[in-house]
Amino acid sequence: MKKLFLLLCFFSFVVATAQAQMASPERKRYFRPKKDEECALVQNVTKNTDEDSEKDATVTRVAYRPYAELLTALDAMREMNRWADSTYQRRLKSLPPGGELKVTMYRRGAQNADPSLLSLSAKDKDGKEVFTQTLTAGTGRFWNRDQYKSERAIPFVKVETPQPVTLIITDSKLKQSFEYIISAQ
Repeated sequence: MKKLFLLLCFFSFVVATAQAQMASPERKRYFRPKKDEECALVQNVTKNTDEDSEKDATVTRVAYRPYAELLTALDAMREMNRWADSTYQRRLKSLPPGGELKVTMYRRGAQNADPSLLSLSAKDKDGKEVFTQTLTAGTGRFWNRDQYKSERAIPFVKVETPQPVTLIITDSKLKQSFEYIISAQ
């Protein structure tokens, strides 16, 4: 009787493990983090490339713009548009002190490109959580063939000392995590 019980427990464990592996496949990781082609301040830890987009349409990208870059762009727009001083001051106050993250997701189907499926969590090198956020709801717009694209600009927190920050983006529908290293300034 004990042997039958142990055998049933073993088989249920094997089945549960197989279902868990099929439900949420782990993303492949680079041996060393790879610099992003579009943003020099971001390194991709999980394999998240255009080839994945062709295969299973699950690409999530992050770009980081530090405060200094945002300020330079604002000054250039001020010169180009000849804003009144009040307009410039209002826009200057709205700049996030830690910079800005731009999260772009490519998914198959407009309902799958809903940014509210993503939650972001950033930790410093000591493992202390410095930022956490769930994105607002929305839909993607048609991008190419059967893919939809959704973008969000998110204010980032200012890190006390310049250090790399690990950003983990978790997709609740895919049950996958995308990991990045951001060189916060």
